[in-house]
Amino acid sequence: LMASGKTAVEIGFDGGQVIPARLDDGQVKSLKKALGSGESPHEIETDEGVLLIDLGKVIFVRISSDAKTVGF
Repeated sequence: LMASGKTAVEIGFDGGQVIPARLDDGQVKSLKKALGSGESPHEIETDEGVLLIDLGKVIFVRISSDAKTVGF
């Protein structure tokens, strides 16, 4: 989890586009459930606005771990 209490998530689509978002635990669980059920479109409210996602076009979802790393 990030300091804001939200998890960094990247949603990758057929064609190469990737949308980054910060989601709370409930939103992450809801997205996982929707991906499993195929309910489309799926709506996610983020700090930047509302995402409507066509789950049939989603290739991957990357959910960051809470591990802290140091890099340059």
